[in-house]
Amino acid sequence: MKLSQRALRMEPSATLAVVGKAKKLKAEGKPVISFGAGEPDFNSPAAALAYAKEAMERGETHYTIATGIPKLKELVVDYYKNRFNIETKPEQVIIGAGAKPLIYEALACLLDPGDEVLVFSPAWVSYVEQIRLCEGKEVIVETSDTDFIPSIERVKQAITDKTVGMIINTPNNPTGAVYDKKTLAELAELAKEKDLWIIYDEIYERLVYENETHHCILSLVPEIEDRTILINGVSKAFAMTGWRIGYGIAPTWLAPKMGAFQGHLTSNPCSIAQWAAVGALEKAEDDVVKMHKAFSERRKLIVELLSTMPHISFTAPKGAFYVFVNIKGTLGKKHGNDLIDTDITFCTQLLEKKYVAAVPGTAFLAPGHIRLGYANSAEEITEGMNRLKSFLEEIK
Repeated sequence: MKLSQRALRMEPSATLAVVGKAKKLKAEGKPVISFGAGEPDFNSPAAALAYAKEAMERGETHYTIATGIPKLKELVVDYYKNRFNIETKPEQVIIGAGAKPLIYEALACLLDPGDEVLVFSPAWVSYVEQIRLCEGKEVIVETSDTDFIPSIERVKQAITDKTVGMIINTPNNPTGAVYDKKTLAELAELAKEKDLWIIYDEIYERLVYENETHHCILSLVPEIEDRTILINGVSKAFAMTGWRIGYGIAPTWLAPKMGAFQGHLTSNPCSIAQWAAVGALEKAEDDVVKMHKAFSERRKLIVELLSTMPHISFTAPKGAFYVFVNIKGTLGKKHGNDLIDTDITFCTQLLEKKYVAAVPGTAFLAPGHIRLGYANSAEEITEGMNRLKSFLEEIK
C-alpha cells in the first residue's frame, strides 16, 4: 500500500504537536506550562452554554442546512453591519466547523493546479499546507524586516502571471501585528488592478490593544466585495475554540460553491454548537469586554517580563494574544552540554528542561523565532516567564 503524494507532502500542525507533547508530559505529572495553543483559558460565556442546553432540550440534534442555521447567519449579517457598516446578505454567509475549514473550502473552490497565492510571512501554520492540498503554490512575501507589515513594493514584485490571490491575516498570528489603513487600502487596490481575490482572515479582530484599531478591508474599500472572502468566528474573542464554529462571508458567485463543497465535506457544522454561537453573539458582549481587558493586562505583563531577558528581541504585539520572539542570539550556543542550533532545538530543550512549551518559528515560515501565547493566567505567565529567563541566562 502507498500514501498519496498529497499526504506525503503535508506537514503536521506544529502548534498541535507542541500542545500534544506538553499534555503528555503534564499527564506524566510534570509541571508543564504551555504557551503553545491559540486558545483562551476562560470558560465559554454562560449565554453560549444556556443556548446550547436549550437547543438540546428542544431536540435541535439533527442535520441543519449545510451552510448553517438561518438564525446564526442573520446574526453574522447584523454583526458586520453594526461593527463595520458592511451590508451583506444571509445567503453570502457560510457557517463552518471552525474558521479553518472555511479557508480550505474557499481555496478548494478558487485554486487550480499551479495557481499561486501570496502569503505574508511569518504566517499561520495551515495557510501553506491548505494551499498545497489544493495543488496551488504559495509565494512567500517576507515581512520580518518591515515590522511584520507587508511592503507594497515587495508584494508587487512577488506577483506573476500565475498569481490568483492573497491571504491577509490581521490581527496577525503569530506576530500580533495589526495592519494599518494605508497598507490594507494598497493591498485592496493591488487586488483590483491585478484581478486577484483576497481571503481576509480577521478571527482576532476583537483583540487589539492600546490605541490600535482593527479595520475590515471591505469597510475601507467596498469595491472589492466581489473578490473578498471574510473569515471570522467565535473561537477567540468568545473563548469557544472547542465548539468549532467559524463563519465566512463570500461573494454571491462563490458562496453557493463553498456551501456545496462543505456539504460534501462535513454535511453541516454541529447543530448544538451553532446555537451556542447564537447565544454568544446575542448576549455575550459583556464577556468579550471582560476577556479583552484581561488579555490586555496579560499582554502588558508578558512584555514587561520578556524585556528583562538576555539573548532575545521582540516587537510588542498590537493584537491577538501572541508575542513573536527572535531567539537568533541563542543559536550556536549551548544550554549545559546541549547545542542550540535551531528554534526547534530551542523549544525542545525549553520543554524538556524547564517544562515550558512554545512553538518554533519555523512552523510559521520564520526560523530563529518562537511564538509565546499569553492566553494564560497571570500566575502562569509569571512562572513560565521566570523559567524562560532562567533557561536563557543558563545559555552560554
